[in-house]
Amino acid sequence: MTPASSEVGSAADNAAEPFQPPAVPAAEPSAMPTVEIVLPVHNEERALPGCVHTLHAYLLEHLPFAWRVTVVDNASTDRTLLVARGLASELPGVSVLHLSRKGRGLALRTAWAMSEADIVAYMDVDLSTGLDGLLPLLAPLASGHSDLAIGSRLAPGARTVRGPRRELISRCYNALLRHGLGTRFSDAQCGFKAARTRVVRPLLAVTEDDAWFFDTELLVLAEHNGLRVHEVPVDWVEDVDTRVRVVRTALDDLKGMWRMARLKASGAADVAVPRRAAPSAEHPDAVLAPPRRRTALTWELVCFVAIGVVSTAGQALLYWLLRSWWPAALANLVSLVVLTVLNTEANRRLTFRGSAVGAGRAHLGAGALFTVGYSVTSAGVLVFQQADPGASHAAETLVLAVASVLVTAIRFVVLRTAVFRRRSPSLGETLNESETS
Repeated sequence: MTPASSEVGSAADNAAEPFQPPAVPAAEPSAMPTVEIVLPVHNEERALPGCVHTLHAYLLEHLPFAWRVTVVDNASTDRTLLVARGLASELPGVSVLHLSRKGRGLALRTAWAMSEADIVAYMDVDLSTGLDGLLPLLAPLASGHSDLAIGSRLAPGARTVRGPRRELISRCYNALLRHGLGTRFSDAQCGFKAARTRVVRPLLAVTEDDAWFFDTELLVLAEHNGLRVHEVPVDWVEDVDTRVRVVRTALDDLKGMWRMARLKASGAADVAVPRRAAPSAEHPDAVLAPPRRRTALTWELVCFVAIGVVSTAGQALLYWLLRSWWPAALANLVSLVVLTVLNTEANRRLTFRGSAVGAGRAHLGAGALFTVGYSVTSAGVLVFQQADPGASHAAETLVLAVASVLVTAIRFVVLRTAVFRRRSPSLGETLNESETS
């Protein structure tokens, strides 16, 4: 989305520089993608000159794509804007965008939405992330293999130099994302990311955060809508001259996570992004299995039944163990809660693995079904006790197992049609694999 005119500075600042030629000329220049690298800055007059000169020299020597660098000054109160203008007049391929409102997320969303490049990227002005990771970041986007690419300080092979405090905070935050929102990326907030402009633009129109949570919000939306996110293990050295207020940022991140969980649960996080074509064999003589219209349903039924059998047996065993100390209703409640959580997670990871639903929504939906399951199984046991007061615990367990089978059938229908529903292809067009932007 285009920012309001009141937030954007003068036309002189916002005039885009022409793309600089690649370091290695391509055989067909028209087929090579263009790249715009954004540097969001706020009160960075000290760090900005070294960053831009270092980056500019690296791009001239190493980047095989046409490129430009855009410094986005978001409401700096020091000499950052003057320094940026001086660098733009000195170095070809460097331009300045001035915003009157503060916020890294706002800076990135504004610059990326206005960009004419095929690929948009950004990095932090402190250059904490080694520039040797830039080409691996851009390559899967240029080839069309991936939609977004992120640098990761937590992926296998990454090397970091930072204090234990930031290390602990980073790992805890990403663990919260994985277990709370069901994300699969390893590092949400490394300041080293890139995206295919055509694919990321619909997501930019939905993102709301103007500050540090923007990165997380964008990645959560991308994964939720089935986009392919590529991770690059990076070398990262902490710069202690940071503008991040850790406590305030952490609180804002928790609020953002709660907002994203509600968006995913309500369906408001669904975005009409370009879709990829289904996988196909490259070898012309590949021997493929005949297409089966019911393959997905067969897989889901087999997995669900297998998990259901194990869950039913597990619940019955746990109920039998607990029944020695507790009354029937309490033993049934505890055994049902424990096995419902395990059953839901198994179905999320195996049975309905093609669904983009995260762990939070999956367990929320299963929790709603819990009431039905508990009511049916408890009613079955209580009715049996009334009919035969002298029945053994083993007989009660058998009745509980029969009732659980009925509940399992109901759960499959509801989980498949409501909780783990597959994304409709109508949300976006099919992405042509031959395109690079």
